[in-house]
Amino acid sequence: MKEIFERGEFSKYRLNDLRKSRGVINESFAFSEEKVSVFISHKHDDLDDLKGIIGFLEEEFNVIVYIDSEDESMPRITSGETAKKIKDRIKKCKKFILLATNGAVESKWCNWELGFADAIKGGDAVLFPMKGKGSDYTGKEYMEIYSYITYYDGHEKYKDGKQVNAGYYVTTKSKNKKTIISLSRWLKSK
Repeated sequence: MKEIFERGEFSKYRLNDLRKSRGVINESFAFSEEKVSVFISHKHDDLDDLKGIIGFLEEEFNVIVYIDSEDESMPRITSGETAKKIKDRIKKCKKFILLATNGAVESKWCNWELGFADAIKGGDAVLFPMKGKGSDYTGKEYMEIYSYITYYDGHEKYKDGKQVNAGYYVTTKSKNKKTIISLSRWLKSK
C-alpha cells in the first residue's frame, strides 16, 4: 500500500497545455453529465507535479480539472476578490483535491481552500499526499482528519480475508478503523 506518492511519480501523464484546466468555470462545467469536475488546490511551485496529476486524473478517470493558477480571470494582485472567485469555483466543482506537498501543507491559501472545501463539501474533499524523493513529509498529521488518495498493489486483504484489487482508493481513518472506496467510485459519488 502506498499512502504518500513521490514527486515525479505521475510524470508519464504530464500535460503540457493546461488551458482547459484553468478556464473560467461556467454552469455547464459544474453540471456536466459526462465528466466530474474537480478543483485541485496546489502550491503554484508544484506545477510540474500538478501537470502529471491532472493528466492522470483526466486519462484514467475521465474528469475535468480546474486549477486557479494562471486563470486569466483571477485578479493580477491577490485580494479579497481572489478569495471570492476561488470560493465560487470550489462550490461549482463537484470534488476537491488538495495536492498535499510540503509546500501546499504550509501554504496559507491551500489551507484556507481546504478548510472552505471541507466545510461545504465534507467527504468530497480529499488529499493527494506527495513528497519529494528522500524528504520527510511534514503533512502527515493531516491524514488523521482528512480522507486521502492511496494506492493498493493487490497484496492487501480486507478484514474478511478478501483480496483488495490493485488500484487507487480514497482512504478514511477514524479511531481504530480504516475504510476505503475506489477512487473511481468516489469521483462518481454524489
